[in-house]
Amino acid sequence: MPNDADDFTGVTEAPEHLKIDEVSLVQYMNEHVDGFKGPIKIEKFKGGQSNPTYLLTTATKKYVLRRKPPGKLLPSAHAVDREYKVMTALGKTGFPVPKTYALCEDANIVGTEFFIMDFVEGRIFWNASLPDADPKERKPLYNALIDTLADLHMTDYAAIGLSDYGKPGNYFERQIGRWSKQYQAAETETIDAMNNLIAWLPTAIPQEDATSIVHGDFRFDNVIMHPTEAKSLAVLDWELSTLGHPLADFTYFLMAWHFPPQVRGGLAGMDLNELAIPTLEEAVERYGKRTGRASIPDLNFCLAYNMFRLGSIAQGVYARALQGNASSPQAMAMGKQIAPLAILAWEYAKKAGAE
Repeated sequence: MPNDADDFTGVTEAPEHLKIDEVSLVQYMNEHVDGFKGPIKIEKFKGGQSNPTYLLTTATKKYVLRRKPPGKLLPSAHAVDREYKVMTALGKTGFPVPKTYALCEDANIVGTEFFIMDFVEGRIFWNASLPDADPKERKPLYNALIDTLADLHMTDYAAIGLSDYGKPGNYFERQIGRWSKQYQAAETETIDAMNNLIAWLPTAIPQEDATSIVHGDFRFDNVIMHPTEAKSLAVLDWELSTLGHPLADFTYFLMAWHFPPQVRGGLAGMDLNELAIPTLEEAVERYGKRTGRASIPDLNFCLAYNMFRLGSIAQGVYARALQGNASSPQAMAMGKQIAPLAILAWEYAKKAGAE
């Protein structure tokens, strides 16, 4: 997937089909956001292909508005209400998420459902090799990120009111079914490797089952890090979160070690020692210590599953781009990433025993 930071960072004027009625929004915020005082300046973040995201600037404070996109949407996609729910619940535990203010399910205010949260100042790293960070910082930054994900997986979801946030158990089975359907609903060309994966993955699901909150898209560019410290300040983009298998979530993060630099700024083929970045084994060991796991079984299956899932997500974004509904112009470029992801996924499937 594209990983040019210039394409995703900063704000821009919203295109016509994504513009927001300022008068209507100010009236809503006056009634529902404690401490809000207009007027506001509304700008759209360049990133966020899935759910359009806006910076709201007042004289004293900055907020972020995240909304469903307009147009025909795939079933169960773009669930901003779920993002709001999980961030609100986790925020009460001290887990690093932006403070949430209000969820609006009335599509008449800005045209689609949306929620409002704090704008968090900090650093976002768009490339897994962390070229913008001092080499001495890189391992501590990785360690902080791994610890954050481990802490999420160790959070007692029932104790914070999220026992109904997903179905416990059979996560791989349900997700493979979901993403197979999503992919087929958005398919634009025949990709043999994707069809092979759709057939094989349900036959190879690991025996061990576990349930935790899973983020679903955990990587550096979805976490705001402290401006000067190796510390996670705010985990963003909870659209794909649910109750699920923690190893699915963790091995998704591990894909950075298996992707080449031109795919999402991956680390494959790079000299990690020279970069001062943890090895895959070190990342697995740190996560295991924090969560009490001795090893990560079924790693090749998990990687094949995650790459398949990513290919399906990319297919959905690309299909929306073809229909003119995607939030970012880079969405069109995703079409070129689907087949390479599927082919790489099938390679890992073969390592896991697929024929």
